[in-house]
Amino acid sequence: MEQASHEGPVEALRRIAFLLERAHEPTYRVRAFRTAAATVEGLGQDELDRRIRDGTLAELPGIGKVTAQVVAEAVAGEVPVYLRRLEATEGQPLDEAAEALRKALRGDLHTHSDWSDGGSPIREMAETARALGHEYIALTDHSPRLKVARGLSADRLRRQIDVVAELNEELAPFRVLTGIEVDILDDGSLDQEPELLERLDVVVASAHSKLRMDRVDMTRRLVAAVSNPLVDVLGHCTGRIVQAGGRRGGLRPESEFDPELVFDACAAYGTAVEINSRPERLDPPKRLLRLAVEAGCAFSIDSDAHAPGQLDWLGNGCERAVRCGVAPESVVNTRKADALFAAEG
Repeated sequence: MEQASHEGPVEALRRIAFLLERAHEPTYRVRAFRTAAATVEGLGQDELDRRIRDGTLAELPGIGKVTAQVVAEAVAGEVPVYLRRLEATEGQPLDEAAEALRKALRGDLHTHSDWSDGGSPIREMAETARALGHEYIALTDHSPRLKVARGLSADRLRRQIDVVAELNEELAPFRVLTGIEVDILDDGSLDQEPELLERLDVVVASAHSKLRMDRVDMTRRLVAAVSNPLVDVLGHCTGRIVQAGGRRGGLRPESEFDPELVFDACAAYGTAVEINSRPERLDPPKRLLRLAVEAGCAFSIDSDAHAPGQLDWLGNGCERAVRCGVAPESVVNTRKADALFAAEG
């Protein structure tokens, strides 16, 4: 059967999913539009036209009343009403300084795919990032200890590195950087083989367990991690959750540690402090971000995206960076991929 060439409805459904993700809508709602897009993409043109004419689109698996209406409107050459409403309420524009910083970002150093707890394949994340104007993204799926997030064993990470190499041949000059969000263990060591971490382009180190550890012990833990030469970025340093609901459930207080010691270590060892752009994290808090600026730290403004639409959250981090006096030249992902962690001259 001849496959349909109906970019209109497929792209409309994917655009809606993207905007819903960016707005932090529930996963089931996003999935409904992505599933419908996949179903429509697999239809022949004759069948698509017939089902629209007969009103039987919603009889197909993965297509409901709302998504069928989107398809019908798009095939008719209209911008679907659902999409128009979303685009009319996208949010407020960034102020001038934050917009300039956002445009200066060349990539994103903290993203997840369906290899761990992300919702989309590597290719979809990469193609969305490229469409947003990124030159690169770092693929930083979780490490083995985080079993709830399907953390990557050493063998799975090796396979992922090979998959990324093949994908980069197709997507060049866009580049997917090999990476990991490696768990910081209780003693500050890292949850992956050192020899394998050495092969990666980007290592983001984050604490995901025992976040209520004693202040002194947590300080030692973080200092040990950021002083490790294999670590490039300290991820969401306080671990806080400031927005209830979503994928992490309830609120979570900040971990307690000595920020001056931790940020001094970051500055001394060239480890960037992440400005995490997820709406429920917005980590570090502004008072700590200002301390990191005073300590002379480098920064990485990241989305921590677990779905394609979340890749466009970088503006959240840019706004916070500008308000806290972060200099654009101190943000490592304003640099080209090959110069990400080069010492500043």
